[in-house]
Amino acid sequence: MCCNRMINRTGRNIVVTSISKLSTSQQREGLNLSGHGMDRRVEKKVSLSSKLGYVVAGIVAIAFVWWLVTALMGGRSLSVNSERIAVSEVTEGTFEDFIPLRGRLVPRSTVYLDAIEGGRVEEILLEDGALVAAGDPIARLSNTNLQLEVLGREAAVTEQLNNMRTIELQLEQNRLSHKRNLVEIDYQIVRLTRSIERQRELLSKNLVSLSAVEDLEDELAYYRNRRDVTIESQATDARMQEQQLQQLRDAGTQLQTGLTFARTNLDDLSVKAPVAGKLSGFNIEIGQSIERGGRLGQIDDPDAYKLNVQIDEYYLGRVDLQQAAVVENNGRELSLQVAKIYPQVSAGQFEVDMMFDDEPIGLRRGQTMQLRLQLGDNSSAILIPNGSFYQETGGNWIFVVSADGTEAIKRSVKLGRRNTEFIEVLDGLDPGEKVITSPYTSYAGMDRLTLSQD
Repeated sequence: MCCNRMINRTGRNIVVTSISKLSTSQQREGLNLSGHGMDRRVEKKVSLSSKLGYVVAGIVAIAFVWWLVTALMGGRSLSVNSERIAVSEVTEGTFEDFIPLRGRLVPRSTVYLDAIEGGRVEEILLEDGALVAAGDPIARLSNTNLQLEVLGREAAVTEQLNNMRTIELQLEQNRLSHKRNLVEIDYQIVRLTRSIERQRELLSKNLVSLSAVEDLEDELAYYRNRRDVTIESQATDARMQEQQLQQLRDAGTQLQTGLTFARTNLDDLSVKAPVAGKLSGFNIEIGQSIERGGRLGQIDDPDAYKLNVQIDEYYLGRVDLQQAAVVENNGRELSLQVAKIYPQVSAGQFEVDMMFDDEPIGLRRGQTMQLRLQLGDNSSAILIPNGSFYQETGGNWIFVVSADGTEAIKRSVKLGRRNTEFIEVLDGLDPGEKVITSPYTSYAGMDRLTLSQD
């Protein structure tokens, strides 16, 4: 027998390997030998603490696999007490397209009292809240600068009028001077014409010389030319002076207009009611200085009111003129219509004025009223109760409760119009299903809720 031995030492254990040549019959019997001629492995004993570690590691691995499978198949989940949530049923009914609003009662028309020219308050004739008629005096102001300005304008107008009168006098004097010259020239022309006629008769009888006649004819021609020049000069002077006079008249008119305005402003120091109504916001004191254009108060229509309403900018595209609204007052409904829309958005809201179809009785300025603004016609729709969940989801998803009520699963939906009671369902829900409509703040990031009684 030929034997090969290989010794491998690790620590204190020694493994001896021998290879022997076995007979063919022994190989068939599966090497079932009693120990003669075969190798034997020395087993290492495992401690109890190592066995416990293997068990704990296995449990952790199994838990991790279970959590991974659950997360991949069911998403993130949370256990919720069913008594702390609101579960509502999806129904089918009529959707009323309206929004509830709160409006403030204000006068239908208001006229503001402003100081056209500032001044010092000298006298107060009426108190705030008084009923006034058009033209009633309310207060009296004083303004020394305005009074001096009016006096200066009056002096300027007087000076301009004097200049105009002087130009008119000069024009008249020139006209009379030219007229005297023409009278003198006409006289000389007549005299010379007659003298020439007589001299020509004497010349025919050789009683005078030809030169004497020619001198008279030259003098006559001179006066005739002088007459033409005088007439032309008279026309030119009259035209130029008339233009100058017209300019002075225009300047005088402008000064007179300015003086009228200044006197009107002076008269406005006596504040009067422009229209009949109720005086409000009138809180001035004697001796107080009011700046130019300063607000003194206002006069409101005491018998006609309108409702001023603030509406969320979300509805800006859905509110239009003549839309109907209803407000309750003393147990009866009053009809209104949208009369004016202010499209400027401030703090997420825009402003609307509404007019009453029939003027209400017994209302007071500043009173607040609840109303419903109709945005569209009523229609049949699938409905869910309006709840706080909409603020977290934006109407894009909702938790749907299972048939057995043990869990709620996140589902994508499409929601439409809203009112105070219901939300219109466009897609994703069927009548009879139940959904969670309470706030989603605590579990907005979950995909599944496990409902329990604990």
